[in-house]
Amino acid sequence: MASLGLNLDEQRAVDRFRKAVVEPSMTKLVVLDFWAEWCGPCKALTPVLEKVCGEYADRGVLLAKINVDEEQFIAAQFQVRSIPTVYAMFQGQPVADLTPARSESQLRQMLDQMLARLPIQAGDAPAQDIAPLLAMGEEVLAAGDGERAVGIFSQIAEIAPDSAAAQSGLIRALLVVGDKAAAEEVLAALDPALAEDPALAQARSALALATDAPEPSELDGLRAAVAADPADMAAQLALANGLYAAGDRDGAADLLLTIVAQDRAWNEGAARTRLLQIFEAIGLEDPWVAATRRKLSTVLFG
Repeated sequence: MASLGLNLDEQRAVDRFRKAVVEPSMTKLVVLDFWAEWCGPCKALTPVLEKVCGEYADRGVLLAKINVDEEQFIAAQFQVRSIPTVYAMFQGQPVADLTPARSESQLRQMLDQMLARLPIQAGDAPAQDIAPLLAMGEEVLAAGDGERAVGIFSQIAEIAPDSAAAQSGLIRALLVVGDKAAAEEVLAALDPALAEDPALAQARSALALATDAPEPSELDGLRAAVAADPADMAAQLALANGLYAAGDRDGAADLLLTIVAQDRAWNEGAARTRLLQIFEAIGLEDPWVAATRRKLSTVLFG
């Protein structure tokens, strides 16, 4: 893809495409999926692509996704007129249109045909090849689709078992689907050196916060206790913990910020400490975390 005469945004788009697609395609077969958030057929096809490409990873197949709304210039270069549009890329060039393959069996058949005639470098994907998959998993996890995130991170962990980022994502995804026991098993089974990797700090924080989600009647009881005595910070903290475990992080954060505003030193700063644990568990780059940290700073420093 030529870069002469491009403006800065177009040049950056080309650079991103070169890193994510062209460079890996020098030795791998890259399945390039053009999609968008609003595209229903794209969402139906995505699990098929993820599953089959994960199965074929050790044969040199890599999945790359291009959001047509975010990368309009790249989509235009490929003359994408409808989505989903799926190409197979090898050595920087499209070698097949995979769009008609809408089932696992159809996709496998087309991949088998290409792998039989192309000099694809088989074997485990290099570390840099899993970066797009990790980004995909984090995006799915941030959207709250825990089951799909478990599938993505499980496949990455099979491709690269020594990837701390993949193991962290898998643990956090398991917590989202409510399987705390499985998350603990994943962490316990890790090699001690890998388990101490800083990338797993987020997963450890998520595990530390994870408790069985309370029954609606329990939450109602906690709400009643807070309503009966709004100055009871212990009740507020208990309700905040229950709300977070039940998936209401906004409600939990509001209560914790209220406690900090009332008495930041209460119980050795327990409310602020719990907020910081939540921030780490969700991820410091998450937009919700950034917004809530600003609220905390306003409470602390006016």
